[in-house]
Amino acid sequence: MNTKQQLKALAHARRGVIVPGAFNALSARVVADLGFEAIYITGAGVTNMWFGLPDQAFMGLTDIADHTARIRDAVEHLPLIVDADTGFGNALNTYHAVRTLERAGADCIQLEDQVSPKRCGHFSGKEVISTDEMLGKIKAAVDARRDANTLILARTDACATQGFEAAVERAQRFQEAGADILFVEAVTSLDEIRALPQRLAAPQLMNMVIGGKTPITSAEELAALSYGLVLYANAALQGAVAGMQKALTVLRDTQRIDEDPALVAPFAERQRLVQKMAWDALEEKYT
Repeated sequence: MNTKQQLKALAHARRGVIVPGAFNALSARVVADLGFEAIYITGAGVTNMWFGLPDQAFMGLTDIADHTARIRDAVEHLPLIVDADTGFGNALNTYHAVRTLERAGADCIQLEDQVSPKRCGHFSGKEVISTDEMLGKIKAAVDARRDANTLILARTDACATQGFEAAVERAQRFQEAGADILFVEAVTSLDEIRALPQRLAAPQLMNMVIGGKTPITSAEELAALSYGLVLYANAALQGAVAGMQKALTVLRDTQRIDEDPALVAPFAERQRLVQKMAWDALEEKYT
């Protein structure tokens, strides 16, 4: 079973599989090393970590494609869900984005219905395009796939601007247009979380944004509700920031850092994660 088929099986099993986000190849290696079953390449994380900017459409197609290719090289055996924002333009741009990201190694490509420039789904001030325009993007994405097993994940941000019922109606139409997985972003109550799997037939992703608008709900409860995927797009990023702040505060205040595994990853662990022994063996083979 290839990675695309793995992801389809995970989504359809509806057992609340946790999918952490990665913002670079090393973070993807950590996700894989800890035994998770899929990885989400986060646009917010790439924007935050690589540009030091908020998630407000500063990332372009080339940026996310480059990260996808690097992560695909670093982690070959896990499915990759790639955040393609709004498709970076109209339906034709979406068509091109799907071709580009599929070639870079994406197994699933996420598209959202925000007006460009988009913003984080848990920021205020969002707007959405018309349903018909989004349907055109989804149809373009479906047609652009070279591999029929590449999945299209359609996200709606309409809850914030048009209400829950409008968001559900949009998601239903996204499925009819060919979306494989549905993502209703930024629901604000447990009642809405519980209602979505009863209202929508396709497998669904629920986004758990730490500090965001959606109530944090355990993966076990979401599995019981029949959610396919549970996204923690920036748990690794927020953990990494906290870890950097903690270590650098100690360095600032004490003027030294020893190899304390409670504070920093040991030198040997760092080399293990980047597979230094394998590269040493390869070097020996060729010399």
